[in-house]
Amino acid sequence: MPKRYLKEFYWKDYALIFVGLAIYAIGLIGFIKPVGIVTGGLTGIALLVEYASDIPLQYTYFLTNCALLVVALKLLGLKFMIKTIYGVITLTCLLTLCQMLIKEPIVKDEPLLSGVVGAMMCGVGIGLVFSSNGSTGGTDIVVALINKYKNIAFGRGMLLCDFVIISGSYFLLHDYQKIVYALIVMGVMTYCIDMVINGFRQSVQILVFSEKYDTIATVINKELHRGCTILDGTGWYTKKPTKVIIVLAKRTEAIEIFRLVKSIDEKAFISQSTVRGVYGEGFDKIR
Repeated sequence: MPKRYLKEFYWKDYALIFVGLAIYAIGLIGFIKPVGIVTGGLTGIALLVEYASDIPLQYTYFLTNCALLVVALKLLGLKFMIKTIYGVITLTCLLTLCQMLIKEPIVKDEPLLSGVVGAMMCGVGIGLVFSSNGSTGGTDIVVALINKYKNIAFGRGMLLCDFVIISGSYFLLHDYQKIVYALIVMGVMTYCIDMVINGFRQSVQILVFSEKYDTIATVINKELHRGCTILDGTGWYTKKPTKVIIVLAKRTEAIEIFRLVKSIDEKAFISQSTVRGVYGEGFDKIR
């Protein structure tokens, strides 16, 4: 039997999903819900149902997800949905627990501040879930189903769903100010999600063109402990062969590399570009 290199179960992913969902539940129940703000996604719909009928949001969230999961399982398969099922069950339990423990708003008499703090927590929580290839279900499933048959960007589909839910909440709340707060919450959440998923993974790719490439590469290896790759190139104006050093480094190391190159060859030509998702030794682990 051939060796299988792709592992089916990463327990660290499930632990990180749990932590992210716990942060999300606290942010939603402790900060956003008490001030009557609606979020996007299925939790936003569940909040509207609770505002209108006093049915706890976790019941609406769980039952609606169950219906969506039955449809999605047939079309997307069980393997694709395992972490979504785990996320739905875990978040339902955490929302129930937070509803029992948090009876009063954590930030009182400051609806916008409470919403922003809650949005930051929810964004960080969802970012941790997404970075572990997890999902909270809801509109994620809807967009995934649409994406299976229609060529629509996943992020664009999520943003459209969230905007429709928040805008539609006016027919229940009849409060433009709450809509504005909700849009601010959505913006803060989106920014925090992006920062968690991509912000801390930003690295730089540096290209160095220099006649002293051997000295520069050696010093980068020994003093900065970064690997280098040497490529052969040709200067099209001079028609002379040249060497190009490629260095992948963390963003905070870029200044040191520039100073090091300048100290060796002030005439060196350097190009820096931002890259995301550098995986391997010395960078992020491949999940």
